[in-house]
Amino acid sequence: MEKNELISLINQKVSLYHNDTVSYYKFLHRHPELSFEEKNTSEYVEQHLNQWGIEHRSRIGGYGILACIKGRNPESRTIALRADMDALPITEQNNIDFKSQNEGIMHACGHDTHTASLLGVARIINELREHFEGTILFIFQPGEEKHPGGASLMLKDGIFDTYKPDLIIGQHAYVDYAVGTVGFESGVVMASADEVHIRIKGKGGHGAIPHEVNDTVLAASQVIVSMQQIVSRRSNPFKPCVLSFGKFIADGATNVIPDTVTLAGSLRCMDEEERSKLRPIIRDIAIHTASAYGCECEIDVYDGYPCTYNDETVTIQAKSFATEYLGKEKVLGLPKRMTSEDFGFFSQQYPSTFYRYGIKGDQLCTGLHTSTFLIDEDALRTSVGTMAYLAMRYCI
Repeated sequence: MEKNELISLINQKVSLYHNDTVSYYKFLHRHPELSFEEKNTSEYVEQHLNQWGIEHRSRIGGYGILACIKGRNPESRTIALRADMDALPITEQNNIDFKSQNEGIMHACGHDTHTASLLGVARIINELREHFEGTILFIFQPGEEKHPGGASLMLKDGIFDTYKPDLIIGQHAYVDYAVGTVGFESGVVMASADEVHIRIKGKGGHGAIPHEVNDTVLAASQVIVSMQQIVSRRSNPFKPCVLSFGKFIADGATNVIPDTVTLAGSLRCMDEEERSKLRPIIRDIAIHTASAYGCECEIDVYDGYPCTYNDETVTIQAKSFATEYLGKEKVLGLPKRMTSEDFGFFSQQYPSTFYRYGIKGDQLCTGLHTSTFLIDEDALRTSVGTMAYLAMRYCI
């Protein structure tokens, strides 16, 4: 099939089913579920896959689903497409008729749009399966927002035991880009993320007699200050990293120095070797700094998400295909980010690309993870059409 014919076919289907795709999005937005609790969401996805007669396997890594559509010569190549399904513990403040009905839970990161889009893509590709060669997989993934990450659990649960992808494509809503645009970048595009949990233990007591106690608050404060030297003096300046602490619990009083202080933070790196190097340094600094103040230190650095790596060959090709579909002016570069994504687990094992699509319309679009986050619904035309075209273009 010629590429112009494929573009025309996909655009016809995108327009034909756009209202349905919007309805998927609104249903999912109205019924958000937290990470690893996506029971109803997965049932909703399965309901549509069954309706369209699409082969699939469920309960992978929790509530994960892998759907499969075979074209001609299905053994020739395998492309996987991924969407995450979970929501966040945020109370929605939008005044809309499809506002979250689950108190304190909201789709504030666009995962409702990702899932709705992948449903739309599956529907289109299923109807066009005579027009491509190979096999296209659809990953509906739980638990992106919560450690250990649904991607890692799906991989451990053998998601690709039967069908092994030649490449994996993921997409994410992007508030900084206008509707109708997409952004691509090769290399490491998102940082790793490891959680750091520290407990400083000492001999608490009255604040009036600090010489008779081991001041855990002072020790914990110095631990945080000392940790910042890791970024400025111990890390490679050409390999960005961020070490931030957002939790400091000293449950004492104005005149009470507590026995224990708890700290929690995160280490983010744009290089896996740098990540491996810095983790033991964090441990050493915490233990020795606490010891200098007569305190003990217990520290855990939990393995989090790896860097998200966009394979250069796959990404250049995907960007070229997106340009064919959308036009050169609609395909942009993509800033690297110190935020993290468990898509990184896929990208560490399989050639992958993770791009973003614009969701900003005429109305103000607030940031991800905010209580007023909302997309322009026309963005679903781009998210569905682009992903469908990329998958099929690789397979013609």
